[in-house]
Amino acid sequence: MMNYPVHRARALVIGSGCAGWAAALHAQRGDIASTRKLAEEACEIEMNRLREPIGKQDQYIAAYGGLTCFTFHKDDSVTAVPLKISMDTMLDLEDNILLFFTGYSRSAGTILQDQNERTKSGDGEMLANLHFVKELGLRSKDALESGDTVKFGELMHRHWEHKRERSGGMSNGVIDAWYELGMKNGALGGKLVGAGGGGFLMFYAADRNRLRRVMRAEGLEEVRFGFDFEGTKVVLS
Repeated sequence: MMNYPVHRARALVIGSGCAGWAAALHAQRGDIASTRKLAEEACEIEMNRLREPIGKQDQYIAAYGGLTCFTFHKDDSVTAVPLKISMDTMLDLEDNILLFFTGYSRSAGTILQDQNERTKSGDGEMLANLHFVKELGLRSKDALESGDTVKFGELMHRHWEHKRERSGGMSNGVIDAWYELGMKNGALGGKLVGAGGGGFLMFYAADRNRLRRVMRAEGLEEVRFGFDFEGTKVVLS
């Protein structure tokens, strides 16, 4: 999980907020909920009560934190296992993953609803895309656990290429131009994270200083981050 500045909270996925709200309500009642319970309750709020057409990944990573691998089973259960990566690899990621706020922020509901309906209807093209992205996820896990961060960056690029194929609203011409500029100026791979059709451009950089200069010249604000390994917690003042 990554920590972002509060003033960018509107661009974050609401799943993180649901996990926080669940923890706060438990604290108000004087009880302590397990990490798994917070993740499950956040999913219940967003997916079943609010009927958002989403998955469980955001709620679970918000609750667990860290660099964690989740397996989502057909019976709705979830297995969470920390990635077995070295300290050198973790520091490499913190040094070379760069986030830039695009200035675009809007709801992802329409995009996700379309993907959900196509998936449930058995759309062959959509299912093939999702299966391939799942395979990229497993390969990314192997790359990180073996310390091959260059490979991780390249896989991130392939993932973004396939993610864009799912919907025309996944990006826009301006963001695509920024992405291509980044790829020509120090980035090995990247993707758009945050709100649908907007949010943050995240790159893995081979030359982070060159990438920073180019993105800054385009007027994009870099957002610094650090990995958080505590997950959702209640802070009392």
